[in-house]
This record gives sequence, C-alpha cells and structure tokens, in this order.
Amino acid sequence: MARQELGRSFGWLWSAFTASTVGTWLGFGAFPLIAIQVLHVGPAAVSTLAAAGLAVGALLALPLGPWVDGRRKKPVMIVTDLVRFGALLTIPAAYFADRLTYTQLLVVSVTSAAANIAFTAAGGAYLRQLVRPDQLLVANGRFESTTWTATAVGPTLGGVAITLLGPAVTVIANAVGFLLSALGIGAIREKEAGSERVRAERLRASDLVKGWTFIHADRRLRPLFWNTVAVNALIMATEPLLAVLLLDDLGWEAWQYGLAFGLPCVGGFLGAQAAPRLEARYGRRRVLITSGVLRALWPVGLFFVMPGYAGMVLVVVVELVLITCMGVFNPLFATERLQRVPAERVGRVLVAWKVTSTGAIAVLTALWGALAAATDARIAIGVAGVLLLATPLLLPREDDQEKGKGKVGDQPRATEPEASGLTTRA
Repeated sequence: MARQELGRSFGWLWSAFTASTVGTWLGFGAFPLIAIQVLHVGPAAVSTLAAAGLAVGALLALPLGPWVDGRRKKPVMIVTDLVRFGALLTIPAAYFADRLTYTQLLVVSVTSAAANIAFTAAGGAYLRQLVRPDQLLVANGRFESTTWTATAVGPTLGGVAITLLGPAVTVIANAVGFLLSALGIGAIREKEAGSERVRAERLRASDLVKGWTFIHADRRLRPLFWNTVAVNALIMATEPLLAVLLLDDLGWEAWQYGLAFGLPCVGGFLGAQAAPRLEARYGRRRVLITSGVLRALWPVGLFFVMPGYAGMVLVVVVELVLITCMGVFNPLFATERLQRVPAERVGRVLVAWKVTSTGAIAVLTALWGALAAATDARIAIGVAGVLLLATPLLLPREDDQEKGKGKVGDQPRATEPEASGLTTRA
C-alpha cells in the first residue's frame, strides 16, 4: 500500500507533535522522581501532586471550550506550548539553586494541566482544517504511531539521563519539546479558517455545559465517554503508586523503571499501524469494542510484580499486551469521536471530555493515594486492576448501536479524527 501524502502543513504539525511528544516521554516520571528522591515525600504526597494539578487545572480550563471555539486555533496552540515551556523551566532553575519546593511542583502541575486542555481543544479543531475527511484516520494513525515510538524510546533514555545527570535534565528536555512544538506550529503557512470571536458577555454558564449535553445526546459517544473516562482514571491513578512500588519499595533503578515502561510501547506502534487494516477487514465498531475490552484485562497483573529481572519481565509483558490493545483502540476511538462532532462544537466537546477525564483522574489519584497510605501501593494497584475488569460493561453494544441507526443525532458528522496527542488520548 502506497504511503499517503497529507501535505506540507500536516507535515509541520506532525513535526511539532513529534517534538513535544519526545520531550514529554523523555521526562516521563520526572515529577514523581523529584518528589520521591529530592523532596523525600511519601505515596500520599506523590498522589496528591498528580491529583491536585489535574483537578485545579481542569477547573481553570472549564471556560476554555467556548473560548477556543470562537478563536483561531493556531495562536492558541502556540501560546499554550510557550506557557508549558516557561512553567517547566522553573523546576530545573529552582532545583539547581537548591530552592525547589513541593508547592512549586504543584503550581507547575496546575499550569501545565490547564494549558494542556486548551491545547487539546484547539488541536482537534485545527487538524480538521489541514487534512481531507478521507485522510483523517491515516493522520490519526501517524500521531498514534509517533506517540508509541516516543514512549518506547523516551522513558528508557530519560531513565538513563536521570541516573547519570539527575532528574532536572529530563524536565529541561520536556520544556524544550514544547518550545520546538510552538516553532513547528508557527511554521505552518496555510491560512486558517476564520472564527467569529465570542464576546465575553456571551460566555454564560450554559455555554460551559453544551459539550456534555452534546456527548450525552449522542447514542454512540455516551458509552465511549464513560468507558474512556473510567479506564483512563483507573490506569492513571496507579501511575504514581507504581513509581513508589518499583522505585522505593522494590528498589528499582531509574533506568530499569524507564526500560520496563519504554520497551512495551513497540506494541502501541504496531497496534496503531494495524488499526486501519483491522477496520477495513472487520469494521470499526467490532474492532473498537474488541480492543476496548482487551485493554482492560491486563493491568491487574501488575499486582504480582516482584524484585529483580523477573519483575521487569512481568511488567514488560503486561504493559506490552495492554499498550498493543490501546494502540488499536485509540486512533479508532479518536476518529469516531471527531467524526460525530460538528466543527462549531469541537472546542466545547473536547474540553468537556478532557475536563471530565482529568477530574476523574485527579479524584481517583487522590483516593488511591489514600488507599496506598492506609494499606500499601501494591494493594491499591491490585484494586484498580480488579475494577478495570468491569469497565468493558460501559462500552457501546452492537445492538444498541443498530437501534440508533437512522435517528437524528446518531449519524456521523464532519468526518474528522482527533490526533491522539494533539488533542487528547482517550
């Protein structure tokens, strides 16, 4: 099959996405590492760091849906990249000056979370303008493949860099990635479709809930919404606890931690490459539901991780199968979502989705931090794995989708997928 050309503008957008994604994954786990190894905090504080940043960032981002819908998307993306660049640079500056505090980590986490949500809303709408409807799944697959390639390489290199040079160096790499992303987006010369600016007085409370209203009125989006929110929250709530379990309780080195979570990401690349072929052969709904079920079955295996190389092998195997399933699910899910959202509502819908997902992650991260403090990190990870086994019940059912055929509000709209990293992952 010949490689499909998507144009120079998409090439710049893809380059920008690659730069920010590589930087992000080089800095994978940097904040928990800094909190644990530099500030010497416990599991509850590590979970609070993740939860508070996400929760407050989501609250600050609530008005951004209608705001982004009424503005040109390219400047929004550039500004949010630069905000994240500047915020992250304050961490190594304070670290090298021996003035780093837990409060500063919280502030940077909040700022980054709010900026990420604004970038998410703008990025989904901007992609619509750069590629044709029939190119959207291909574009989304390329973003997904890039994500998993960077995830495979970044944590391993980041872990080595942290071991040799300290945790601040990967935060610098993360910041530089956002700067390069801003420069790449700025290099796009294609004129952006104009958006009528939304006046401040029109941004009422009703505007803030229109995204949720649209999601819940759509028979196919509603179950996908709740499934992805639940799965993401349960997986992400255990991320800081895995850092505590592996780095502190089991005494893993940073390079082992990075390697164990980096190598399996080759499965995400392979899954993203396979997604269009699987869709063509079996149909999007069947592949989406099957991969959605399979991705929930494996995280419970992390409860059984042990010290030494056997533990590394277990983590690699569990993550490999999980991430392969996610690599198939994510581009199909992203395509389905943006295909069903009219252009004038993309900002509201994506912000509503991201705010809900971010808020759920924040709440569960805090709860799981408290659970780990009351028991231990391993038990909290196991409980999340067991609950994940029930999340396939939230996926749309084939018979429910068939019932909705022919009804207003259930037909595909504005054919466009979301770039996994440009907008949001699941």
